[in-house]
Parts: sequence; C-alpha cells; structure tokens
Amino acid sequence: MAARAGHAPLRRRTSGIDRAFQVLDHLTQCGAPATAYDIARAIGAPTSTVYDVIDTLLAKGALVRGDDDGRVFLGPRLHFYGLAYARELSLSGVLADAIRALSRETGETVQVCVRDGDMMVVQMMAAGTRVFRIGSDIGTRVPLNWTASGRLLLAPLGEAERAALLARARPSPTGRAETDPRRLGEAAEAAWRTRLAIQVSEADEDVACIAAPVRDAAGACPATISIVVPGTRADERVDALAEAVRRAASEVELAMGWHHPVFASPRALARDQAA
Repeated sequence: MAARAGHAPLRRRTSGIDRAFQVLDHLTQCGAPATAYDIARAIGAPTSTVYDVIDTLLAKGALVRGDDDGRVFLGPRLHFYGLAYARELSLSGVLADAIRALSRETGETVQVCVRDGDMMVVQMMAAGTRVFRIGSDIGTRVPLNWTASGRLLLAPLGEAERAALLARARPSPTGRAETDPRRLGEAAEAAWRTRLAIQVSEADEDVACIAAPVRDAAGACPATISIVVPGTRADERVDALAEAVRRAASEVELAMGWHHPVFASPRALARDQAA
C-alpha cells in the first residue's frame, strides 16, 4: 500500500527470529566470540535488543559464554542441528534435485558431469521437454578438452596434474576442440574465474554445452552442471541459460554448506574476492 501523502513510509520491524539469525550468522562469519555491543554494531541493531536475543539463545543452548568479559559464541545445540542436517545430506541427491528443477525451468536437457582421469563422464541427466532436444547417455565418457564441463573440471587441479592432463589433449571428431596445452589452460582458468564455460560444436556438430562448476569448500570441483542444447538454440538463449546454470550450481553449493558469505571458509572467501 502506498504511503499517505506527507508521511514517510513505515519501516518494517525486524522480527526476533531475524535478529537471532543475524547474531548467529555474525558469530559464524567472524569465527570468534564477541560481546553484545560488538554484535549490535556489526549487524546494525539496538544493543538492548541484541542483549535480549543473546539471553534467549544462551538459555536455549544455541550460544555459550566464552569468558568473563561477556563475550559469547556458538553453542552445542547448533551442533546437533548440523548433525541432523548432515545425516540427510547427499551431494548426489542435491544434484539430482537441482538438475530436475533446472530442466523444468529451461525445458532443456541438463547433465551432471564428473572427471575420471583424462575423461569427463556424464553421471546424471534430466531430459528436456522440448521436441528437439540433445543429451548424452549416463556413463558417456569423452576427453576433458572436448567439453565445457571438462575445462571446469581441469581448472582447480594442481599445476603438475593439470599440465600432464593438458599435454594429453586429443583432437575431437569435429576437429574444433582445442588441443594446445597453453590455450587450454588459459581457457580453463577464464572459465573458472567467470564460473561459466561454453562450447559449441567442439565434440559434436551443432551441439552446445553451457556449464557451471560446483565448487566445494576446499576449492575443488567435484562436479559440473551443464545444459546441452542444439547450437542454433544456444545462440538465441545463451545469456538466460548461462544465468540459470550458474544459479543452479550456486544453489547446490549453498545446500551443501560450501559456498555462502557466512559459511564459506576463509580460503574460499579470499579466493572469491580475488576473482
């Protein structure tokens, strides 16, 4: 509803549950005990409100006092919540849900790909709903340098391992796949920085792959999510499909607790800021 003429719009009050999560998120992010005053200043909340929230969380075991100067930190109750969540958490399950949702959203075939030595392997697939669609059978194996996913799977490897793999790059049936180790390495690094790789007609004629990496907390790439479309359709929809596949990969990372401003490791945060 529009604000009445001459009156400033009412500010939405922050609920108690929102404040509690702000306190918990701040402590998780800073990774050390803090006073109510420091927390209030960091989250922009009244100190009196933060004191009330902290008292409630202390009583519930969600926070504990760190020492005699009033600082508090995360409590044991949160550990049990984490254990309960982890028991039901499966990367395969999260990925399967993600590609089904992405396929429904885009109408295109979506795949999960992993690395096995020099090869990229299709591990999962959700078939698209369009009349003309393209996909690979689960278990399909192709050289890493032929695919968008392959470049992303290569990118975070150690220098020696990646150099050895790049040196073994082989020509594709179309003759368009890059085989030069230097150019391949540069392409892999660029794809990792932008969290997106696109290849058209490098493995098969008129087949495009738009892929995003799923990055774990250590900075590795256990899998990629890719949308596979006819090359002509990729030209028409590349921006929308790129945004959708990156969003899907980020949601998998978030569900696994791997990539989030609050939960990411300091190393992961530093890497992302540099990128």
